[in-house]
Amino acid sequence: MFGLVALEYYLSYTKRRKLYHGKDFLASSAIGFGNLFINALTKVGIFYIVVICYNLTPWTIPHTWWSYILCFFALDFVRYWSHRISHRQRFWWSTHVVHHSSKYYNFSTSFRLSWVQNLKLVFFVPVFMLSFDPIVFIIVHQLEILYQFWIHTELIRKLPGPIEYIFVTPSHHRVHHATNADYIDKNFGSTLIIWDRIFGTFQEEKEQAIYGITKPVDSFNPVYLVFHAWGDLLKDIWKRPMKTWVILFGSPTVWEREQVEKSKTRTSVAPGVKK
Repeated sequence: MFGLVALEYYLSYTKRRKLYHGKDFLASSAIGFGNLFINALTKVGIFYIVVICYNLTPWTIPHTWWSYILCFFALDFVRYWSHRISHRQRFWWSTHVVHHSSKYYNFSTSFRLSWVQNLKLVFFVPVFMLSFDPIVFIIVHQLEILYQFWIHTELIRKLPGPIEYIFVTPSHHRVHHATNADYIDKNFGSTLIIWDRIFGTFQEEKEQAIYGITKPVDSFNPVYLVFHAWGDLLKDIWKRPMKTWVILFGSPTVWEREQVEKSKTRTSVAPGVKK
């Protein structure tokens, strides 16, 4: 992956395109290494959860060639919905926001994975309970994760029509990472874009994407980037405890827009004038 990052940086340099920023790259790398360390500890636990579910169910799906295909579709379908929910509810958005925090879009952006993203395992229980062979599940799950790397680039534009129609491509995922009005909360697919087409969340790439989040984070501190949304969430709950449920599972997009509007209001008020 770092070899491809180096190649992308070289190509962006030769093409005179500012696709990388030094501090942004270091922040992404630090977050990525933190995620690797945590995953090294948690993946063993995940494997045992899969094994436990496999042993609990009175049925099993045997280890055959078609079980890989079935597991892929089941897992990709659930990944679509867990990703969509992660953009629609603040609690889950807090486990995902770090991935969208960069104002740059390159291979290293894929390293920005939350250190607490495994909380979303709850969404995958239905797939666990289908009782795929644990080896099948782990291999398919890892392939799905690895697929996410190559779609984080500006250098690959449109691919042939059939690929663009079925699979998630860099073009589709640039839309997903953008803050453009027409692009927000679109293209949640993991490997297949067909789920977005079926459930009405697909958006074609038309204009240049503007990356980041609607409430920008002006920091390159990896710890802050991972946990800042949790801090905002807890502050809001502390201020309005009676609305805890609404705060936890309300729309993060609406909340971020409210914060931006409040910030604009504060800066527009003349010194010495009360609001």
